[in-house]
Amino acid sequence: MEFRLDSMAREAARLQTASDDPLCAYLYDLPALRRHVEGVVAALPERCEMFYAVKANAEAPILDALENRVAGFEVASGGELALIRERFPEAPLLFGGPGKLVSELSLALELGVELIHVESLTELERLARLLEQGERRQEVLLRMNLATDNLPSTPLTMGGVPTPFGIDPEELDTCLAFLDRHPEIELRGFHFHLISHQLDADAQLRLLGDLFRQVEHWREQYRLDIDQINVGGGIGINYREPSQQFDWECFCNGLAQRLTEPRLQRYRIRFECGRYMTAPCGYYLMEVMDLKRNHGQWFAVCRGGTHHFRTPVAQNHDHPFVRLPGRGGEDGLTHTRVSVVGQLCTPKDVLACQVEIERLAIGDMLMFTLAGAYAWNISHQNFLRHPAPIMHFIDDEEHV
Repeated sequence: MEFRLDSMAREAARLQTASDDPLCAYLYDLPALRRHVEGVVAALPERCEMFYAVKANAEAPILDALENRVAGFEVASGGELALIRERFPEAPLLFGGPGKLVSELSLALELGVELIHVESLTELERLARLLEQGERRQEVLLRMNLATDNLPSTPLTMGGVPTPFGIDPEELDTCLAFLDRHPEIELRGFHFHLISHQLDADAQLRLLGDLFRQVEHWREQYRLDIDQINVGGGIGINYREPSQQFDWECFCNGLAQRLTEPRLQRYRIRFECGRYMTAPCGYYLMEVMDLKRNHGQWFAVCRGGTHHFRTPVAQNHDHPFVRLPGRGGEDGLTHTRVSVVGQLCTPKDVLACQVEIERLAIGDMLMFTLAGAYAWNISHQNFLRHPAPIMHFIDDEEHV
């Protein structure tokens, strides 16, 4: 992962100079995004494909940078489906997520998604009723909630335990019997998205080994003609120790070795990563408006807050940032601990709590790294009706 902090700092200074109010902005480094994604895709073994999970960040310049660099897009709502199909009429689309509306399934059929990741028998029944209305067929994967011996412990678990996600393996017999009666729905394989925030490459390889063995067991047990395994996303970003990230190269090398097994030669392996793809290209910028001491602790009150950048609260961590000297001069705090907070009327509006700073003054800027995924798009943007941050996309040839 590449961090171009010097160029980001120059852009931040330029934006601050042009702003009368204290600055609050997102900066996105599109060249770094392209290089990162190209490297991720190039490292994948043969018969492996990377789709982008649109829910991580659906800003138009981000999507444009990803087009033709990934195999396609994974969408999880009718809104995402319509957005991507309008912008990329020919892009391969995968449609997943629980609680799909009948109208969304109908839209998926109308717009021609490649695969629907089915979450339940009820969803299969709804899809079958829609397909009865014409001569259409639809390919699907069954999303399975599988408990395995090698399911890692991560901060966010969607499988292996009781959750709303996927099909209980005990229901597989019933689902396959339904598919036998409805040849208009073609089963191509299985989908798994059991965890998020995975940082351990070896643990992820062990998990995939379990998934591969289970799919082979089902194929043989039920005599299935299938050729796809979607292993979801879940590759995490280490916000607490940014220098210690998931070892993608090691993971891909280990996966390549596993995929040489003859029993796996029939399968195409698909990934649906979001956070791991776009988080490194984004930066959230806040200008310090006030420094205040309260009951023995220092607080830096900054323009913006968790209504713009919810990631620290959502992940329960102190988000990494760098200080950029601003228009405040040299006066301020030195070598002390400060909590970085925003403008909201809630004590939960904290982006970093009592972190050590060497120097900080009113008018300085704080630039939070790894802010390109599940940041602005998951925030409660309308709370208190503060203005939105500036969205600034940095490219080699132009500033969007």
